[in-house]
Amino acid sequence: MKLKWMAALALAGTMAAAPAAAEEPADDFKGVAYEYGEIDQEMVASSKLFRFDSGLTFEYPDAVRGVYVTGHSAGGERFGRLVNLIENSDLNAMVIDIKDDFGYLTYEPAEDSPLHEMGIGQPYIKDPRAMLEELEDKQIYPIARVVVFKDTILAEKRPDLSYTSGGQVWKNGRKEAFVSPFMKEVWDYNVEIAIEAAKLGFKEIQFDYVRFPEGFETRADSLQYTFGDYEDSELDPIQRRVQAVTDFVAYAREQLKPYDVEVSVDIFGYSATLPEAPGIGQNFSKISENVDVISSMIYPSHWTSYFGISKPDLEPYRLVAEYAKVENEKLAALETPPVSRPWLQDFTASWLGSGNYKRYGKAEVEAQIKALNDAGIDEFLLWNAGNTYTEGVDYTP
Repeated sequence: MKLKWMAALALAGTMAAAPAAAEEPADDFKGVAYEYGEIDQEMVASSKLFRFDSGLTFEYPDAVRGVYVTGHSAGGERFGRLVNLIENSDLNAMVIDIKDDFGYLTYEPAEDSPLHEMGIGQPYIKDPRAMLEELEDKQIYPIARVVVFKDTILAEKRPDLSYTSGGQVWKNGRKEAFVSPFMKEVWDYNVEIAIEAAKLGFKEIQFDYVRFPEGFETRADSLQYTFGDYEDSELDPIQRRVQAVTDFVAYAREQLKPYDVEVSVDIFGYSATLPEAPGIGQNFSKISENVDVISSMIYPSHWTSYFGISKPDLEPYRLVAEYAKVENEKLAALETPPVSRPWLQDFTASWLGSGNYKRYGKAEVEAQIKALNDAGIDEFLLWNAGNTYTEGVDYTP
């Protein structure tokens, strides 16, 4: 995108200081001519002259130790309990849904907000600014979660930005629709949401579902969609997907620079164990090079027989320790590695069936944290979809 700007042509002769407004112009004042030129918006985004101040002040913790919070929890009675949990423990951060897994905003933007016309606001968080002011008062570090390419609402409104089959928007087995990382319009849609979150006072934007749908490599040739600016790319299909995902992350980070926020991305843990995840377009190293924080989702329950561990959910310390070795090696190869802040499991995966899972509580959560700490990783986030977290955990074992 380009911004119009007005450039004054040089005055005839040697430039002198302009006269004060109340004075008559000098006799030799020749006037000023103007012409329109163009300046790259990316240059504006990276300029230190353009800095937004939300009016809220948060100190980055010694190490972020946070929990996931849905819009419903952030706007309901559970919020107070979560604040109390953090105040009475070594936790210090919340990852709060701002754009959720369906594509809704978890609050209703003001009428003068550029997001208002999107029509996707929901009244879960009645007053997000008041919520952030409470977090500021208690110095709980606020992270805005923005789900990007999984977006059923936008896909149904704009099938041209999505994938279709037989004239209908394609959905996965969970009835979820995705929009395409190839489409720049989708990038800008999500960046606009992230910018408003920064203006509200969030200190970090965490992008989730920064990828193509799972198993996309088996559907890439059968679904209908457009390639946008990648139409003429000479890259093979895998690398074209990787390029689109990586480009979005780099673009979003650049656009957010004036708002003084950290940028983080959630990524599948197994992406660090491969050169790249071929179907979904995630290259761990390339994404890591373009973020401040990388958050791998390494829940033991979500792995198959990796690292020689036949039933990973039963061995939380070992699973996390083995993963950390791989990630540390990947990040050490980067010139400017991001902070590692993995997602850990604070839920019981009973769906794995008898003998394949264990009930997760204090010991299991602490085991995961200790495995990270032993590998030199001090930051982490806890996931529980219902936001019910284990009491009495030592978060700095």
